[in-house]
Amino acid sequence: MSETTKGRRDLRIEMMRSQLGRVRGLGAARAGVSHWWAERVTSIALVPLTVWFILSIYRLAGLSQPDVAHWAASPLHAVLLICLILATFHHMQLGLQVVIEDYVHTEATRFSLLLAVKAASILLGLACLVSVLKLAL
Repeated sequence: MSETTKGRRDLRIEMMRSQLGRVRGLGAARAGVSHWWAERVTSIALVPLTVWFILSIYRLAGLSQPDVAHWAASPLHAVLLICLILATFHHMQLGLQVVIEDYVHTEATRFSLLLAVKAASILLGLACLVSVLKLAL
Protein backbone atom coordinates (compact mmCIF):
# COMPACT_ATOMS: atom_id res chain seq x y z
CA MET A 1 0.00 0.00 0.00
CA SER A 2 1.46 3.37 -0.94
CA GLU A 3 1.87 6.15 1.59
CA THR A 4 -0.81 8.32 -0.05
CA THR A 5 -3.37 5.49 -0.07
CA LYS A 6 -2.58 4.66 3.54
CA GLY A 7 -2.85 8.34 4.49
CA ARG A 8 -6.28 8.66 2.84
CA ARG A 9 -7.51 5.51 4.57
CA ASP A 10 -6.37 6.78 7.98
CA LEU A 11 -8.00 10.14 7.31
CA ARG A 12 -11.35 8.49 6.50
CA ILE A 13 -11.22 6.44 9.69
CA GLU A 14 -10.39 9.50 11.77
CA MET A 15 -13.21 11.49 10.18
CA MET A 16 -15.78 8.84 11.13
CA ARG A 17 -15.08 9.18 14.85
CA SER A 18 -16.09 12.21 16.87
CA GLN A 19 -13.40 14.30 18.51
CA LEU A 20 -14.63 13.33 21.95
CA GLY A 21 -14.60 9.65 20.95
CA ARG A 22 -11.00 9.94 19.77
CA VAL A 23 -9.97 11.57 23.04
CA ARG A 24 -11.76 9.06 25.25
CA GLY A 25 -10.97 6.08 23.04
CA LEU A 26 -14.52 4.78 23.37
CA GLY A 27 -16.43 2.82 20.76
CA ALA A 28 -19.86 3.55 19.37
CA ALA A 29 -21.73 1.94 22.26
CA ARG A 30 -19.71 3.84 24.90
CA ALA A 31 -19.81 0.83 27.25
CA GLY A 32 -18.17 -2.07 25.44
CA VAL A 33 -15.09 -2.30 27.64
CA SER A 34 -16.97 -2.31 30.94
CA HIS A 35 -19.39 -4.95 29.60
CA TRP A 36 -16.46 -7.08 28.43
CA TRP A 37 -14.73 -6.78 31.80
CA ALA A 38 -17.93 -7.61 33.69
CA GLU A 39 -18.31 -10.80 31.68
CA ARG A 40 -14.70 -11.80 32.37
CA VAL A 41 -14.85 -11.00 36.09
CA THR A 42 -18.09 -12.92 36.61
CA SER A 43 -16.77 -15.91 34.67
CA ILE A 44 -13.58 -15.97 36.75
CA ALA A 45 -15.62 -15.70 39.97
CA LEU A 46 -17.91 -18.51 38.83
CA VAL A 47 -15.09 -21.04 38.45
CA PRO A 48 -14.23 -21.51 42.15
CA LEU A 49 -17.82 -20.90 43.25
CA THR A 50 -19.15 -23.59 40.92
CA VAL A 51 -16.45 -26.06 41.96
CA TRP A 52 -17.27 -25.38 45.64
CA PHE A 53 -21.01 -25.79 44.96
CA ILE A 54 -20.61 -29.08 43.07
CA LEU A 55 -18.36 -30.52 45.79
CA SER A 56 -20.81 -29.35 48.47
CA ILE A 57 -23.78 -30.91 46.70
CA TYR A 58 -21.84 -34.14 46.32
CA ARG A 59 -21.15 -34.16 50.08
CA LEU A 60 -24.77 -33.29 50.91
CA ALA A 61 -26.28 -36.01 48.72
CA GLY A 62 -28.39 -38.37 50.79
CA LEU A 63 -28.73 -36.07 53.81
CA SER A 64 -32.11 -35.07 55.15
CA GLN A 65 -33.69 -31.67 54.51
CA PRO A 66 -32.98 -30.42 58.07
CA ASP A 67 -29.31 -31.37 57.66
CA VAL A 68 -29.09 -29.45 54.38
CA ALA A 69 -30.89 -26.49 55.95
CA HIS A 70 -28.40 -26.57 58.85
CA TRP A 71 -25.54 -26.60 56.33
CA ALA A 72 -27.04 -23.63 54.42
CA ALA A 73 -27.58 -21.74 57.69
CA SER A 74 -23.82 -21.49 58.17
CA PRO A 75 -22.77 -17.88 57.46
CA LEU A 76 -19.91 -18.97 55.19
CA HIS A 77 -22.11 -21.25 53.11
CA ALA A 78 -24.92 -18.70 52.91
CA VAL A 79 -22.53 -15.97 51.72
CA LEU A 80 -20.94 -18.28 49.13
CA LEU A 81 -24.38 -19.34 47.88
CA ILE A 82 -25.43 -15.69 47.55
CA CYS A 83 -22.20 -14.88 45.67
CA LEU A 84 -22.83 -17.83 43.36
CA ILE A 85 -26.39 -16.68 42.68
CA LEU A 86 -25.43 -13.07 42.00
CA ALA A 87 -22.51 -13.99 39.74
CA THR A 88 -24.52 -16.62 37.85
CA PHE A 89 -27.52 -14.45 37.07
CA HIS A 90 -25.43 -11.37 36.25
CA HIS A 91 -23.20 -13.43 33.94
CA MET A 92 -26.27 -14.98 32.31
CA GLN A 93 -27.83 -11.58 31.70
CA LEU A 94 -24.62 -10.18 30.21
CA GLY A 95 -24.19 -13.15 27.88
CA LEU A 96 -27.79 -13.13 26.68
CA GLN A 97 -27.56 -9.38 26.13
CA VAL A 98 -24.63 -9.86 23.75
CA VAL A 99 -26.45 -12.62 21.86
CA ILE A 100 -29.58 -10.48 21.50
CA GLU A 101 -27.63 -7.40 20.42
CA ASP A 102 -25.70 -9.43 17.83
CA TYR A 103 -28.53 -11.46 16.31
CA VAL A 104 -31.78 -9.52 16.74
CA HIS A 105 -31.95 -6.80 14.12
CA THR A 106 -35.35 -5.22 14.77
CA GLU A 107 -35.01 -2.40 17.29
CA ALA A 108 -38.38 -2.94 19.00
CA THR A 109 -37.85 -6.70 19.30
CA ARG A 110 -34.31 -6.19 20.59
CA PHE A 111 -35.51 -3.72 23.22
CA SER A 112 -38.32 -6.03 24.41
CA LEU A 113 -36.04 -9.06 24.57
CA LEU A 114 -33.37 -7.16 26.49
CA LEU A 115 -35.99 -5.93 28.92
CA ALA A 116 -37.42 -9.45 29.33
CA VAL A 117 -33.98 -10.98 29.92
CA LYS A 118 -33.09 -8.34 32.49
CA ALA A 119 -36.43 -8.75 34.28
CA ALA A 120 -36.18 -12.56 34.25
CA SER A 121 -32.62 -12.42 35.58
CA ILE A 122 -33.63 -10.12 38.41
CA LEU A 123 -36.76 -12.07 39.33
CA LEU A 124 -35.09 -15.48 39.22
CA GLY A 125 -32.08 -14.16 41.14
CA LEU A 126 -34.34 -12.67 43.80
CA ALA A 127 -36.25 -15.95 44.12
CA CYS A 128 -32.97 -17.79 44.68
CA LEU A 129 -31.76 -15.18 47.18
CA VAL A 130 -35.00 -15.39 49.16
CA SER A 131 -34.66 -19.17 49.25
CA VAL A 132 -31.10 -18.99 50.59
CA LEU A 133 -32.00 -16.33 53.13
CA LYS A 134 -35.02 -18.33 54.26
CA LEU A 135 -32.77 -21.34 54.86
CA ALA A 136 -30.07 -19.26 56.52
CA LEU A 137 -32.29 -17.30 58.89
